[in-house]
Amino acid sequence: MGGEPAKWVSMVTARTPTNIAVIKYWGKRDETLILPINDSISVTLDPNHLCTTTTVSCSPSFDQDRMWLNGKEISLQGGRFQSCLREIRARAQDVEDEKKGIKIKKEDWQNLHLHIASYNNFPTAAGLASSAAGLACLVFSLAKLMNLKEDNSQLSAIARQGSGSACRSLYGGFVKWVMGKEDNGSDSLAVQLADEKHWDELVIIIAVVSARQKETSSTSGMRDTVETSALIQHRAKEVVPKRIIQMEDAIQKRDFPSFARLACTDSNQFHAVCLDTYPPIFYMNDTSHRIISCVEKWNRAEGTPQVAYTFDAGPNAVMIARNRKTAALLLQRLLYNFPPQSDTDLDSYIIGDKSILEDAGIKDMKDVEGLAPPPEIKDNIPTQKSKGDVSYFICTRPGGGPVVLADETQALLDPLTGLPK
Repeated sequence: MGGEPAKWVSMVTARTPTNIAVIKYWGKRDETLILPINDSISVTLDPNHLCTTTTVSCSPSFDQDRMWLNGKEISLQGGRFQSCLREIRARAQDVEDEKKGIKIKKEDWQNLHLHIASYNNFPTAAGLASSAAGLACLVFSLAKLMNLKEDNSQLSAIARQGSGSACRSLYGGFVKWVMGKEDNGSDSLAVQLADEKHWDELVIIIAVVSARQKETSSTSGMRDTVETSALIQHRAKEVVPKRIIQMEDAIQKRDFPSFARLACTDSNQFHAVCLDTYPPIFYMNDTSHRIISCVEKWNRAEGTPQVAYTFDAGPNAVMIARNRKTAALLLQRLLYNFPPQSDTDLDSYIIGDKSILEDAGIKDMKDVEGLAPPPEIKDNIPTQKSKGDVSYFICTRPGGGPVVLADETQALLDPLTGLPK
């Protein structure tokens, strides 16, 4: 290796999106390799609004592997981190950077320690797939640092061993995680069904109902479901395979009514399976249920779906509107039913793509207070609104896959010391 210890730090920074499943992954057939009992399909969210940024670095001066998440040092001893690190180090190639005087032979990687810093621009462990974005970003950035030859689909099989849904964050647009048949997991990986430009009129609004960590982690919840639910095997064997075919078809044809029906019913069945687990798992709460009711009433009144909803392992609602015009009408309904507390700044209540607010004709809290009840509830206007039940809304859209950030000012580690900035 070139130079004296501490003479150089080799570094890569990357950004990876999160994803939301529209046909859900719930249940593993192998806990260690994270092999699922069914295929799943997701939409990648725009990384400008929801992403993980990770800087990975190595240097002969580092004496141990270290990691910082959102500024706090965390342990890298967990089995899932170790699986990803082991798999990537085993595939590492020679690296040479003449400008910095760096020369690393592939066999040197086993002895070089890593510093990793990661930052999520959204709440961790609140049911917004932060572990998916985080582990996908870790694998993608380390693969660039160590000059791996594998493509993103092959990398997805490594990311899967860190967090199942992470494999789907290695592509933008619409992504399928193929469950695979092999016992070693070699064919359980992600494939892109269509890129983010394929159906770019879709608009996504997320209601963050609770940014708190959930009571039942996905990992233990899935294990309990597989062990105790009588419905889960029927879901995996009979229901999901048909829905996967139908959802792929709906995405290719941009058939929104079919897409919406499949996304809503699959989300509802996933939560039904959680209720069928013993003891039962409650990821949704009253606010989640009121959001479903609000969307269902509107869809029924229009005679065709305007909005799809889906909930992961948490109470947050992800609503997918068929186009911008529909998204503006959806935002009006959401703000009518779930207004912010009177002292809330509207700018922090609606984050992400704020132009949807303009489309909805809302500039300030006066406009929110002046919203008329939606026509579909005219005979049943609520006596009180659910003020403060939603923490905030994120407006976003389908987005692209992982990218390397070449601009060193975006790195989370100091290029000279390899420590957090």
